[in-house]
Amino acid sequence: MSKQFASAGDMAEKKISFTEVGEGLWAFTAEGDPNTGVIIGDESVMIVEAQATPRLARKVIEKVREVTDKPISHLVMTHYHAVRVLGASAYGAPTVIMGEKARAMVVERGQEDWDSEFQRFPRLFQGHEEIPGLTWPTETFSDRMTVYLGNRRVDLMHLGRAHTAGDIVAYVPDANVMFTGDIVEYHSACYCGDGHFADWPATLEAIRAFDLDAIAPGRGDALVGRDMVNAALDNTADFVRSTYLPAARVARGGGTLKQAWDAVRAECDPKFGDYAIYEHCLPFNVARAYDEALGIDTPRIWTAERDKQMWDMLQG
Repeated sequence: MSKQFASAGDMAEKKISFTEVGEGLWAFTAEGDPNTGVIIGDESVMIVEAQATPRLARKVIEKVREVTDKPISHLVMTHYHAVRVLGASAYGAPTVIMGEKARAMVVERGQEDWDSEFQRFPRLFQGHEEIPGLTWPTETFSDRMTVYLGNRRVDLMHLGRAHTAGDIVAYVPDANVMFTGDIVEYHSACYCGDGHFADWPATLEAIRAFDLDAIAPGRGDALVGRDMVNAALDNTADFVRSTYLPAARVARGGGTLKQAWDAVRAECDPKFGDYAIYEHCLPFNVARAYDEALGIDTPRIWTAERDKQMWDMLQG
């Protein structure tokens, strides 16, 4: 196996898609790269997820300008990860919203996450010199917040822990469409390195209870229609369980991280091996599953140094 992270050699530009998921609602997707959502209101636009750099954010803005000339008034971040938030400055949005827990995680581990992700994903951070610093919200909330874009209502909600402890979703009731961030993925591996495996399936069921017409997921194609929505919810839950249970059996039996890695590969490779960023996510997912099974509730902070130590441990 390569001695570098799987993502480090992924330097090919991805094909961008811009899909309407409801009236005035769009999903910016790029073959498994981080997605961005667009919510067009009566007088202004809300962006959901900023992208990793201003360079990538401008690609989103180009697509937005193909469908509306309304100003971008709000930027919502579903969680704190660098690939989601560091492009924020490009939008010039006067209102930047995060959940309170996500903001606390920027304080606790934002710089470490940036340093770690920077070495994992060199392609996504091309043009990083433009990033002015960590992204901070202008507004936060704990469980629920409603924003009105004219008459269009957007409900921002924390439905439970999943991809991180602070995940939020953006729900547009008039279209019955939800922007889920990385709680839901479609034919893309879930990154679970900062996740909560035991809570994740229940959070997916909280989303399912909305009986949605469409979802803009964190990665992968837009999910339009109830059949596609439910299939993606089922698939995401299967990915999370298939990762956690083999790792937990090894960890609780006194086995090593390398043994947990082998057990997870045996379960997941046949089902998910061809998913976007699967090889990149796997070592981080196994390490977090191993920790959670041993009772470590708060994910340990990933640093560039810890990344390398973990990777070396798995090469044997």
